[in-house]
Amino acid sequence: MTQPADQASPPALDRLYAAIDATWPPAARIEAGPWLLREGRGGGKRVSAATPRGDWREEDIVAAEEAMRLLGQTPLFMLTDADTTLDAALAQRGYAVIDPVNLWHCPAESLTDRRLPPVTAFTIWEPLAIMREIWEASGIGAERQTIMERAPHPKTSVFGRVSDKPAGCAFVAIHNGVAMLHALEILPEHRKKGLGAWMMRAAAIWAARHHAQSLAVLCTRDNTGANALYAALGMQIVGGYHYRILPQSKGDTI
Repeated sequence: MTQPADQASPPALDRLYAAIDATWPPAARIEAGPWLLREGRGGGKRVSAATPRGDWREEDIVAAEEAMRLLGQTPLFMLTDADTTLDAALAQRGYAVIDPVNLWHCPAESLTDRRLPPVTAFTIWEPLAIMREIWEASGIGAERQTIMERAPHPKTSVFGRVSDKPAGCAFVAIHNGVAMLHALEILPEHRKKGLGAWMMRAAAIWAARHHAQSLAVLCTRDNTGANALYAALGMQIVGGYHYRILPQSKGDTI
């Protein structure tokens, strides 16, 4: 996908990946040899996956697997396009690809050019009870909501309404000038009404007010609706990653 000539260049990928980790933090990070291990405590793949931090050998993969199992987690690695050698090694060990993800980016100010319609999208911290109910109904339960609680400030949630009814919510936090949006969910009966775009704009306005230069969001590649939304807003795919996972054993979690 080409970048418009008048759109500012995105930050370096390592800065964006650092913002992902900082704004959606695991319960613990463990430096172990060539790996960064994450303890997720049921918060999902992103806070439970191991990532490479240096040169590794085959026995290092075995050690990482054992460490993740000691945490009660399924062996799981998060890989970017730069990790082709590790990707191939994990494939040979029986790891399956799961959830390829697009990383979308735009300058925050590019979504601040329109006034939000009244009572459509608000930024608020802490989330209202009805927002937590929307997340819960969308599969973002207490473990993932705890991630939002432990993320450092500046952060906010975005509350969306349609026809004066609660309809959607999202979470946004800033790290090093990058505002990362997570957990955007809209109730099924209120989708395809334009709310997602207004919620993204509300997030961008908040981000710009808090001196963030960039707005970024992650989206699984098979989520055609959300990817279409971000493309329509003029955002650009600037990176991505996928996971490699071993078949789960009894007692394993992610």
